[in-house]
Amino acid sequence: MKIIILAGGFGTRLAEETHTIPKPMLEIGGRPILWHIMKLYSHYGFNDFVILLGYKGYIIKEYFANYFLHQSDVTIDIATNSIKVHTNHSEPWVVTLLDTGLNTMTGGRILRARDYIGDETFMLTYGDGVANVNLQTLVEFHRSHGHLATLTSVQPEGRFGSISSDQSGKVKSFIEKPVGDGNWVNSGFFVCEPGVFDYIQNGDMTTFEREPLEELSRDGQLFTYKHTDFWQCMDTQRDMQQLNQLWNEGKARWKVWDKR
Repeated sequence: MKIIILAGGFGTRLAEETHTIPKPMLEIGGRPILWHIMKLYSHYGFNDFVILLGYKGYIIKEYFANYFLHQSDVTIDIATNSIKVHTNHSEPWVVTLLDTGLNTMTGGRILRARDYIGDETFMLTYGDGVANVNLQTLVEFHRSHGHLATLTSVQPEGRFGSISSDQSGKVKSFIEKPVGDGNWVNSGFFVCEPGVFDYIQNGDMTTFEREPLEELSRDGQLFTYKHTDFWQCMDTQRDMQQLNQLWNEGKARWKVWDKR
């Protein structure tokens, strides 16, 4: 199952950091938050990634093109233009990097991945949030209801899209960024059927969190998997500091891949 990761936004609320690198490349514990997200998926056996690039996407391309240099001990022979890798710390990942346009909205970026997904169920998330979501359980929940889309919802401060659902998990309404606290909100970590692409009808100008999710909800095709454990996005300097503090103190609850 392929995983689409949205990694093309400007990251304007972290402009003091993102004026030189894209937001998904901001580091937690010396590695990009994008790497942390991919490690979570890989822990559950999902290793085929489609990363949707936009703002400063070449930096993400260079990171993966030179992954051995970032992760391993190497000897570089200048005379022969050769590199010997001594300790291989690479991952079992297949990474497709798609340029999806500088100003393309989230729905437009997702639509551009359609040819790479084909007719298979796929996963989708944002390149700026980490969690300890059990992705196998998430996929099982998605398959159990048999509809087009599942999103993972959490209950942080009321800064994101509000979700109302019935006891079965079917989403009754989706409201982008309401005022107030205590709402179930969209954290990403979607599981989708290819039919979701048909709901992206305005091309590059489509914001996935608006018309597509709202229409999926109205059609009874959107369910939510309620995650009651750790989730945090990197939206501000304070968020970045908190995530790094958790990592440095050995309290990174999203680091499920090293649990014993």
